[in-house]
Amino acid sequence: MQYIEPGLKDVFLARKNIEGLVWRTPLVHSPWLSEQTGSNVYLKLESLQNTGSFKMRGASNKLSVLTSQEKARGVIAVSSGNHGRAVSFIAGKMGMKALICVSKAVPRNKVDAIRELGAEIIITGNSYDEATEDALVIQRERGLTMVHPFDDFHIIAGQGTLGLELIEDLPEIDMVLVPLSGGGLLSGVAMALKSIKPSVYAVGITMDQGAAVHESLKAGQIIAVEEKPTLADALAGGLGDDNTYTFRMVQKFVDETVLVTEDEIAGAMLFALDKHNLVVEGGGAVGIAALKHNRIADTGRNIAVIISGGNLDMGILEGVLSTRHPERL
Repeated sequence: MQYIEPGLKDVFLARKNIEGLVWRTPLVHSPWLSEQTGSNVYLKLESLQNTGSFKMRGASNKLSVLTSQEKARGVIAVSSGNHGRAVSFIAGKMGMKALICVSKAVPRNKVDAIRELGAEIIITGNSYDEATEDALVIQRERGLTMVHPFDDFHIIAGQGTLGLELIEDLPEIDMVLVPLSGGGLLSGVAMALKSIKPSVYAVGITMDQGAAVHESLKAGQIIAVEEKPTLADALAGGLGDDNTYTFRMVQKFVDETVLVTEDEIAGAMLFALDKHNLVVEGGGAVGIAALKHNRIADTGRNIAVIISGGNLDMGILEGVLSTRHPERL
């Protein structure tokens, strides 16, 4: 079958599909990061998105294009938390049944949030990849439609709507820093921005614990990496052996990927709380961590940092505070 990847036209179609379901999130200036970098740094606050993460964009677009038969049968998704929450929310709005598979590593607050939205939830496997294997069996048994968290034409196009908002709100954008897991957000945003302004420098940021895309790019092919405990739990998981879109699109549209440490992520979460009064989960804070620790050599004049999610378990935040600032507890 001929390979056709999503393009700018598909992003505009996605924006129409998700209208009324997804919020346009604010882009705010960070004077502290701007002073440190000598650039104009802006934070795109998807942590304030409906259900607390950017995942609403792709999930809304995907579910909106399902056939009536697919909607009647229901959907299934594998998630590290945020995707499952978005799918559950949209499925409820559209009158569909949703089943979400999560691994035992997913924080309790994210599991509880999915359950509260009315979805059936199955906790299975010790990692995202193990949960995926079980979900595929369930999908075949029940005849459900899989809503992939990243490697899907309509998911990527939906995430690309974030790129449209960025270039509308910051036409002079030189660089975008995007949290990187399976590459759905990074692919969509980088493709949308570069389709309009090719000079935009796109950087994927991920943790140094189980960085699947980063290691695969270095190897020139998709490789499996061990999933390890991380504050950036939303970024956990591999690319999958049958990856169709995101690995190719990251290779094509992304200029650089960089890693940040667990300690740097923790510091970035506290920075967001202290300086911007924002509760940001570890995976959403990696762009801040990269700037604060000079992980990117040439930052450009106008930088947008995507804060991808704010669904932070308070127990994790307490752990971060007790390690770095016990006096605040």
